[in-house]
Amino acid sequence: MLAAPKFLFAALILAINTLVLCSSMIPFALAKLILPVTPVRHVCDRALMGIAALWMDINAFWLGAVNPVRWQVSGVDGLDPRGWYLVASNHQTWVDILVLQRVFNRRIPMLKFFTKKELIYVPVIGLAWWALDFPFMQRKGGASARADLEAGRKACEKFRLVPTSVMSFVEGTRFTPAKHAQQKSPYRHLLKPKVGSIGMALETLGDAFTGFLDVTLVYPQGAPTFTDALCGRITEVVVHAHLRAIPPQVLPANGEPAPRAPVQAWVNELWQAKDEEIEQVLAGRKGKPN
Repeated sequence: MLAAPKFLFAALILAINTLVLCSSMIPFALAKLILPVTPVRHVCDRALMGIAALWMDINAFWLGAVNPVRWQVSGVDGLDPRGWYLVASNHQTWVDILVLQRVFNRRIPMLKFFTKKELIYVPVIGLAWWALDFPFMQRKGGASARADLEAGRKACEKFRLVPTSVMSFVEGTRFTPAKHAQQKSPYRHLLKPKVGSIGMALETLGDAFTGFLDVTLVYPQGAPTFTDALCGRITEVVVHAHLRAIPPQVLPANGEPAPRAPVQAWVNELWQAKDEEIEQVLAGRKGKPN
């Protein structure tokens, strides 16, 4: 299949899938808004996440149908779809979201991303993210940062009602060589990690988490764009998931959040290991045909 027919096929399925299933969320979203009581929220949340899981299944179908992807996935066996997970990953492209949803859909509860506040205004899908209680963040510092923390805490508190996976792209933005140079990052393949969202999740849900999923994403042929995904240009994806225990020093104690320093030190250590893991994956692909 040539690129243009692939693009039309994938884009049409994505558009119909998004329009139909996101629109079907509206009655449940309205019910949550009008009757914000726990029994109603519980029923509506389960219905909304069921619709979202189907949306992700259909996206996984067109992604696989148009892309000759060689998937190398590890660490996903034995996960609990009824558990609570804190999930962290490196971030290179918008395609990361499709990849993570394909790999983890129905293996763990639905991934809830910390999302830029501007995205709530995206037609149709912005409503879906709001209905699914995605935390919307301004990320501007100062008073906005304090508002972000409060919004994130409120969202995470809602996650206690239904099994949830709290997802954070810890770098806060997609990796590019320019950003890497600007930050003077100590890592070869990663930006510096930021722990605000992880700390917030630990503060509000620390005792509920089944475990911490440390995810490493690698595209050995280079990070694809979303257009590449629609045109069928993705050839290889590596996803390594590591289920780790959350160390006690980063959990809240005596009603107080853990100090920021232990959380940052823990994540820095994980990021160093992740950088080495990416280097090993890329070194193993050198000289192999595309």
